[in-house]
Amino acid sequence: MSFSDLKKNKSDLFSKLQKQLEKTTQVGTVDERLWKLSTDKAGNGFAVIRFLPAPDGEDMPFVKLYSHAFQGPGGWYIESSLTTLGKDDPVGEFNRELWNSGDESLKEQVRKQKRKLSYYSNIYVVKDPANPDNEGKVFLFRYGKKIFDMIMEAVNGDELEGREGINPFDFWTGADFKLRAKKVAGYPNYDSSEFMAPGTLDDLDDAQLESIWKREHSLQDVVAADKFKTYEQLKERLNRTLNLKAAAPAVAAPVAAGASETKPDISLPPTFKKEAPVVSETTEEEEDDDVLDYFKKLAEE
Repeated sequence: MSFSDLKKNKSDLFSKLQKQLEKTTQVGTVDERLWKLSTDKAGNGFAVIRFLPAPDGEDMPFVKLYSHAFQGPGGWYIESSLTTLGKDDPVGEFNRELWNSGDESLKEQVRKQKRKLSYYSNIYVVKDPANPDNEGKVFLFRYGKKIFDMIMEAVNGDELEGREGINPFDFWTGADFKLRAKKVAGYPNYDSSEFMAPGTLDDLDDAQLESIWKREHSLQDVVAADKFKTYEQLKERLNRTLNLKAAAPAVAAPVAAGASETKPDISLPPTFKKEAPVVSETTEEEEDDDVLDYFKKLAEE
């Protein structure tokens, strides 16, 4: 741009600056690589997507990410877990200490602080009635165990039904996925989702499919080591969230609804501003991705 252009376009440049500043001052950041199903006021949503093969240079068409999201007297803890990388994580260690105490109230705290499991895959949006501009584009899609189980069912097939297994991530022998959301007991439910008949994606030729493949996003980038905070940083954040001292026994509980953040009553069991989802005590991997969204929404209120 020449100096004269700089002077002539100063109004446009100022407008661009304002828009950029608006983006940088928003709470949180929006990852434009991610696609999420839009739902109406009743919590219903529908779209057709296609799970895509592993990106160029990567082996698997999905990655797993563990995270924690809970509230304490010192604020919210919403962080990715180092267990994703096979490393020790301070929340996991803290939860084990609480659980092994045998105290039922502390076990309840563990259930609220347990890690959440999300999967990430590349998808091609076949149909998105709420956002038709997304159709024909490639996005990252974050989903939970329930949808992953549907993928596994498609892979394994059903001998009793005489249904052979398929590779849902294949361009030619995979299948489109009808993603349906309904609100059940106040939370999104995807039980009505299903795979359609196998076939080539949109009946596209190999050149078109290759173009889609080249537009995929790196999955390994989602779980790259530099995307995680260090153990020490997470430990410090955990201590601040639960008002723990570095050498104090692990007995603090998250803040109760309406309790003072300066003088929290940590003798109360963990509660949230709204009714939190019921969590299984058997594993740490049974929650869908919408549980994490739930906690993030609470943190922004």
